[in-house]
Amino acid sequence: MPATRKNKLFWQSYNDDELLDLRFCDLKLKLSDTSLQDRIELLYDELKSRGIRFKPHCWLSEEWFSPDGVPGIAIPFYLAHPKLAKLEYRQMFEVEGGNTHWCMQLLRHEAGHAINTAYSLHRRKRWRQLFGSFTRPYPTHYIPKPKSKNYVFHLDWWYAQSHPAEDFAETFAVWLKQRKKWQKTYAGWPAMRKLEYMDELMASISRKPALKKSRERVEPLSTNKKTLREHYEDKRDLYGINVPEVYDSELLRLFQRKPGDNGMRRTASAFLGKHRTALSQLCARGIGEPPYIIAQVINDMIIRCRELKLYVTRPDEEMKIELAIFLSMQTLNYFNKARHRVAI
Repeated sequence: MPATRKNKLFWQSYNDDELLDLRFCDLKLKLSDTSLQDRIELLYDELKSRGIRFKPHCWLSEEWFSPDGVPGIAIPFYLAHPKLAKLEYRQMFEVEGGNTHWCMQLLRHEAGHAINTAYSLHRRKRWRQLFGSFTRPYPTHYIPKPKSKNYVFHLDWWYAQSHPAEDFAETFAVWLKQRKKWQKTYAGWPAMRKLEYMDELMASISRKPALKKSRERVEPLSTNKKTLREHYEDKRDLYGINVPEVYDSELLRLFQRKPGDNGMRRTASAFLGKHRTALSQLCARGIGEPPYIIAQVINDMIIRCRELKLYVTRPDEEMKIELAIFLSMQTLNYFNKARHRVAI
């Protein structure tokens, strides 16, 4: 995780509860004091090496985003200090952009949005022909097609398929990072037309000044009076689902009402608690949903296992595989029903 270089912060010794009661503006974080600055400079070097003069400005905010009409990149606060990254992990079971590789992936993606804004590229006819309508509403959910060759693959869960603006940003990120490697990787794919167009498009704006030069910082931490506790409550509500009941019959199939013959009293609730984070991340990668959602299902299972006084009687690895399958199916069933209701 990135660490601050200087300026010891007053909250560095705080525990989680104390941190959660702080407002964002109280954190007094400066992007220039973090190793994030090195990653931003690396992004600028990559842009320069590809002949792009424009440098998107960056600032700290609540989440990753590039605002409409502002050619810049907001970077989440938790990447500015290792203590905040640990808090994010404990609250949401993952740290988006928490290592250099992942952070650079996201910076390249957001740079695609910023450059699109800076040069109003989505107004071009060829852009619309290849990527679609920029003004199309974002879907609440999308169901990716893993075998489709119409899109590049950069961020997880085939994110390019979610919206034309994301398709462009993902194509830009691949073009920027892979240089001519994409010619081999995507040979014969319909997505090649987008990459070849990106080559032409970036050459057309090479070393040209941006049309939109706003340096506005949208939703910066310095003016944000929300507490971290409020932030995480809102974030969990956003990712939250009304988890369907975990049927007792399924729990009784997975666990037992009495300890195993070896006399070990391994409760099912303790087992689930111990492996909650690993199971959440494993299932999230498999089905493309945030780990927090999976953790919600597990938390409900823990409560019910305590009430039923259930025990683990099988080997750990066997149990983890069974649980991963059950959790994935439980979550997918919920979302399939939700999407069906929306479609109707």
